[in-house]
Amino acid sequence: MRTTATTEMSTTLTTTTIAGVIGAGIVGGVFYAFSTFVMPGLKRLPASEGVHAMQQINVTAEHPGFMLAFMGTTALCLYLGVRGFLDRGETRGTLLMAGSLLYLVGAFGLTVGQNVPLNDTLATVNPHAPGVAAHWQHFLSGWEWSNHVRGAASIASVGAFLGALLV
Repeated sequence: MRTTATTEMSTTLTTTTIAGVIGAGIVGGVFYAFSTFVMPGLKRLPASEGVHAMQQINVTAEHPGFMLAFMGTTALCLYLGVRGFLDRGETRGTLLMAGSLLYLVGAFGLTVGQNVPLNDTLATVNPHAPGVAAHWQHFLSGWEWSNHVRGAASIASVGAFLGALLV
Protein backbone atom coordinates (compact mmCIF):
# COMPACT_ATOMS: atom_id res chain seq x y z
CA MET A 1 0.00 0.00 0.00
CA ARG A 2 1.35 3.42 -0.94
CA THR A 3 1.64 6.09 1.69
CA THR A 4 0.36 9.62 1.22
CA ALA A 5 3.93 10.95 1.07
CA THR A 6 4.79 8.50 -1.72
CA THR A 7 1.62 9.41 -3.63
CA GLU A 8 2.35 13.13 -3.30
CA MET A 9 5.91 12.60 -4.49
CA SER A 10 4.63 10.64 -7.47
CA THR A 11 2.12 13.39 -8.25
CA THR A 12 4.84 16.01 -7.95
CA LEU A 13 7.15 14.06 -10.22
CA THR A 14 4.41 13.46 -12.78
CA THR A 15 3.37 17.11 -12.78
CA THR A 16 6.96 18.29 -13.06
CA THR A 17 7.64 15.87 -15.90
CA ILE A 18 4.57 17.07 -17.78
CA ALA A 19 5.77 20.65 -17.30
CA GLY A 20 9.17 19.54 -18.64
CA VAL A 21 7.50 18.08 -21.73
CA ILE A 22 5.62 21.32 -22.34
CA GLY A 23 8.61 23.58 -21.69
CA ALA A 24 11.09 21.58 -23.77
CA GLY A 25 8.46 21.32 -26.51
CA ILE A 26 7.95 25.08 -26.61
CA VAL A 27 11.68 25.77 -26.66
CA GLY A 28 12.30 23.04 -29.22
CA GLY A 29 9.53 24.50 -31.37
CA VAL A 30 11.15 27.93 -31.31
CA PHE A 31 14.52 26.46 -32.30
CA TYR A 32 12.83 24.35 -34.99
CA ALA A 33 11.16 27.46 -36.42
CA PHE A 34 14.53 29.21 -36.60
CA SER A 35 16.10 26.22 -38.35
CA THR A 36 13.34 25.67 -40.86
CA PHE A 37 12.26 29.14 -41.95
CA VAL A 38 13.56 32.09 -39.91
CA MET A 39 17.25 31.66 -40.70
CA PRO A 40 16.67 30.55 -44.29
CA GLY A 41 14.55 33.68 -44.73
CA LEU A 42 17.22 35.93 -43.21
CA LYS A 43 19.89 34.36 -45.43
CA ARG A 44 17.92 35.46 -48.50
CA LEU A 45 18.41 39.10 -47.48
CA PRO A 46 21.46 41.20 -48.28
CA ALA A 47 23.98 40.86 -45.43
CA SER A 48 23.29 44.33 -44.01
CA GLU A 49 19.56 43.60 -43.80
CA GLY A 50 20.13 40.11 -42.38
CA VAL A 51 22.42 41.49 -39.66
CA HIS A 52 19.97 44.26 -38.79
CA ALA A 53 17.00 41.87 -38.69
CA MET A 54 18.86 39.35 -36.50
CA GLN A 55 19.95 42.12 -34.16
CA GLN A 56 16.30 43.06 -33.69
CA ILE A 57 15.26 39.43 -33.22
CA ASN A 58 17.93 39.00 -30.55
CA VAL A 59 16.61 42.00 -28.63
CA THR A 60 13.07 40.65 -28.69
CA ALA A 61 14.19 37.09 -27.86
CA GLU A 62 14.59 38.21 -24.26
CA HIS A 63 10.80 38.49 -24.04
CA PRO A 64 9.44 37.22 -20.69
CA GLY A 65 7.30 34.59 -22.42
CA PHE A 66 10.27 32.91 -24.05
CA MET A 67 12.58 33.41 -21.09
CA LEU A 68 10.04 31.79 -18.76
CA ALA A 69 9.87 28.73 -21.02
CA PHE A 70 13.64 28.60 -21.57
CA MET A 71 14.83 29.24 -18.01
CA GLY A 72 11.85 27.55 -16.37
CA THR A 73 12.55 24.38 -18.32
CA THR A 74 16.18 24.61 -17.28
CA ALA A 75 15.11 24.67 -13.62
CA LEU A 76 12.67 21.81 -14.17
CA CYS A 77 15.41 19.76 -15.82
CA LEU A 78 17.71 20.29 -12.85
CA TYR A 79 14.99 18.89 -10.59
CA LEU A 80 14.09 16.05 -12.96
CA GLY A 81 17.74 15.13 -13.43
CA VAL A 82 18.25 14.84 -9.68
CA ARG A 83 15.05 12.80 -9.35
CA GLY A 84 16.21 10.56 -12.16
CA PHE A 85 19.59 10.12 -10.49
CA LEU A 86 17.87 9.12 -7.25
CA ASP A 87 15.88 6.52 -9.21
CA ARG A 88 18.85 5.37 -11.30
CA GLY A 89 18.70 1.75 -12.27
CA GLU A 90 15.01 2.12 -13.09
CA THR A 91 13.85 2.91 -16.61
CA ARG A 92 12.01 6.04 -15.45
CA GLY A 93 15.14 7.34 -13.71
CA THR A 94 17.27 6.73 -16.79
CA LEU A 95 14.76 8.53 -19.03
CA LEU A 96 14.52 11.48 -16.64
CA MET A 97 18.30 11.80 -16.53
CA ALA A 98 18.55 11.48 -20.32
CA GLY A 99 15.86 14.08 -20.96
CA SER A 100 17.42 16.45 -18.46
CA LEU A 101 20.93 16.07 -19.86
CA LEU A 102 19.71 16.53 -23.42
CA TYR A 103 18.05 19.81 -22.50
CA LEU A 104 20.65 21.10 -20.05
CA VAL A 105 23.62 20.39 -22.33
CA GLY A 106 22.06 20.50 -25.79
CA ALA A 107 19.64 23.41 -25.35
CA PHE A 108 20.73 25.49 -22.37
CA GLY A 109 24.48 24.79 -22.48
CA LEU A 110 24.82 25.30 -26.21
CA THR A 111 22.76 28.49 -26.05
CA VAL A 112 24.94 29.96 -23.30
CA GLY A 113 28.22 28.69 -24.73
CA GLN A 114 27.70 29.24 -28.45
CA ASN A 115 24.61 31.15 -29.55
CA VAL A 116 24.57 33.96 -26.97
CA PRO A 117 28.24 34.87 -27.55
CA LEU A 118 27.60 34.95 -31.31
CA ASN A 119 24.51 37.11 -30.72
CA ASP A 120 26.50 39.44 -28.47
CA THR A 121 29.20 39.82 -31.10
CA LEU A 122 26.63 40.44 -33.82
CA ALA A 123 25.05 43.17 -31.67
CA THR A 124 28.26 45.21 -32.02
CA VAL A 125 28.33 45.00 -35.83
CA ASN A 126 27.28 48.06 -37.79
CA PRO A 127 25.05 46.62 -40.54
CA HIS A 128 26.26 49.31 -42.95
CA ALA A 129 29.99 49.01 -42.24
CA PRO A 130 32.40 47.66 -44.84
CA GLY A 131 32.97 43.94 -44.39
CA VAL A 132 29.52 43.29 -42.91
CA ALA A 133 29.08 40.29 -45.23
CA ALA A 134 32.08 38.55 -43.62
CA HIS A 135 30.64 39.16 -40.14
CA TRP A 136 27.29 37.81 -41.26
CA GLN A 137 28.82 34.66 -42.78
CA HIS A 138 30.89 34.04 -39.63
CA PHE A 139 27.75 34.43 -37.52
CA LEU A 140 25.72 32.08 -39.71
CA SER A 141 28.40 29.39 -39.82
CA GLY A 142 28.47 29.09 -36.04
CA TRP A 143 24.89 29.91 -35.18
CA GLU A 144 22.96 27.68 -37.56
CA TRP A 145 24.54 24.31 -36.77
CA SER A 146 24.25 24.93 -33.04
CA ASN A 147 20.62 25.94 -33.41
CA HIS A 148 19.90 22.66 -35.22
CA VAL A 149 21.48 20.80 -32.30
CA ARG A 150 19.54 22.87 -29.75
CA GLY A 151 16.28 22.06 -31.51
CA ALA A 152 17.05 18.36 -31.82
CA ALA A 153 18.17 18.14 -28.18
CA SER A 154 15.02 19.89 -26.95
CA ILE A 155 12.75 17.66 -29.01
CA ALA A 156 14.65 14.54 -27.93
CA SER A 157 14.24 15.72 -24.35
CA VAL A 158 10.47 15.77 -24.90
CA GLY A 159 10.64 12.17 -26.09
CA ALA A 160 12.63 11.05 -23.05
CA PHE A 161 10.25 12.80 -20.66
CA LEU A 162 7.22 11.29 -22.41
CA GLY A 163 8.87 7.89 -22.09
CA ALA A 164 9.35 8.49 -18.36
CA LEU A 165 5.65 9.28 -18.03
CA LEU A 166 4.66 6.09 -19.84
CA VAL A 167 6.75 3.57 -17.89
